[in-house]
Amino acid sequence: MVLEIRRAGPADRDAVARLLDETFRDDPVSSWVFPDAEHRRAVHGAFLGVFVDVALEEGRIDYAADGSCAALWLRIPAGEPEGEDEVPARMREAADPGNERCELVGRLTGAVHPTHEEHEYLLMIAVDPDRQGEGLGTELMRPVLERCDREGVAAYLEASSERSVRLYERLGWVFTGTAVQLPGGPPMWPMWRKPGAA
Repeated sequence: MVLEIRRAGPADRDAVARLLDETFRDDPVSSWVFPDAEHRRAVHGAFLGVFVDVALEEGRIDYAADGSCAALWLRIPAGEPEGEDEVPARMREAADPGNERCELVGRLTGAVHPTHEEHEYLLMIAVDPDRQGEGLGTELMRPVLERCDREGVAAYLEASSERSVRLYERLGWVFTGTAVQLPGGPPMWPMWRKPGAA
């Protein structure tokens, strides 16, 4: 498979946010953040749109030319971050200010995010629901993972389902051993990939 990939820019912002919304609307974590399905449909795109904004501002979005998939990456330096992460609060404010779960999910994942080593952080990867199972996500990640291997840089993500854990394991990621447990909700699986692990 040859997937034509380009770097997304500000003009792609809304299309990428729609893709994330469609891909993750029924995801276990999204369903926990917004238990009411109708309300989730109304605010979920704004919630995930903050991730798109952050990736456009601070990282990169690899985007299939046909719009079928997108991967949001941030290069995270080694060392403790300076100050408090404002992204969880931005997500709550943008989507559902009265819903503390909007912010809590980011605070809980942020608390376990590794700081000991520089790494590529796969913030999110989305594949059009009608195209899932075709290997698009793997092809989309491949150039970044190959670059990580060449440069000796690790990679990190949080998987939101057991199915995605198995997919990432095939690409060299390993569960860190401690799940993030959302209160009364599903676990998330932090995963680390050493360079050359594939």
